[in-house]
Amino acid sequence: MRIQQSIENKLQNQLEPEFLQVENESHQHNVPSGSESHFKVTIVSAAFEGINSVKRHQQVYRVLQEELQGGVHALSLRCHTPTQWSELGEQIHLTPNCRGGSGH
Repeated sequence: MRIQQSIENKLQNQLEPEFLQVENESHQHNVPSGSESHFKVTIVSAAFEGINSVKRHQQVYRVLQEELQGGVHALSLRCHTPTQWSELGEQIHLTPNCRGGSGH
């Protein structure tokens, strides 16, 4: 199974999100074509109610422990409650361009 699919499956099964988007952003970095090393995750779940951002990230890290110990080099997280997501206008955060690793 591909890493992205594994991330999606685990988050879906364990955090039951109302919204989940997992984007492979590896192509924006200095890695071989077809790599699965850099991901952006936007997740909206009632499981995040009443806990701060650090604890939300820790929940995701626990779920994805295997992937983080393997080939995943970077994981950008946006973890929202359903209310926060609604207040944000359900907008995905844009990732800035990579500024390193390309020899520039």
